Amino acid sequence: MGMVLVSGGMDSLVCAAIAAKIHPQLYFLHLNYGQLTESKELWCFQQIADHYAVPDARRKIIDISFLKEIGGSSLTDQRLEVRTGGVVDSSIPNSYVPFRNTIILSLAVAWAEVVGVRKIYIGAVHEDSSGYPDCRPSYYRALNTLITEGTKAGSEGSGIEVITPVIDHSKDKIVKRGMELSAPFHLSWSCYKSGDFACGVCDSCLLRLRAFARAGVKDPIKYRVY
Repeated sequence: MGMVLVSGGMDSLVCAAIAAKIHPQLYFLHLNYGQLTESKELWCFQQIADHYAVPDARRKIIDISFLKEIGGSSLTDQRLEVRTGGVVDSSIPNSYVPFRNTIILSLAVAWAEVVGVRKIYIGAVHEDSSGYPDCRPSYYRALNTLITEGTKAGSEGSGIEVITPVIDHSKDKIVKRGMELSAPFHLSWSCYKSGDFACGVCDSCLLRLRAFARAGVKDPIKYRVY
């Protein structure tokens, strides 16, 4: 059995496609945290779960909207403007949600212990991403050590491991990998700002558009500006 964190984005979609080739039984986890495109991402999660025939009993949606109350990110605080125009320097963008992946993965590990899953897949990308600190390979090495130390499964020698199959991939390589696996990209969403037509100008849209262009594949979702 495997568990996939499915945000609804293209990276988590490809992780789901990879995991589906390895595990005959999958669990899908989705987190609502008050992000601007929450309803669209949830719709994508359900559609992707349907595509991979994950039954309702193995889907879980958890509300962690307290992250919106904490704020500090343009994805959860409407007073902050989502950055557009592309990555211009090495600074961490304001779309970074403080400690989000650690909070999300803590919930995933807890559920994995309950249902007996030992492999948790997440679509973290380091090389061709926005530079988030919780997408670095060193972060996941440290996290897996923590999971071993802090879980019953770890103490019994049947440890839970977080798997990052696309962490060293460029975005265009992720597109190519997804195409090889027949991943339904039309069911994924990357835009930070809009849930109807993708804006085409936020960092995430620009990374996605560049990835499809470099891969020589037409992006199947619709954009407001492009």
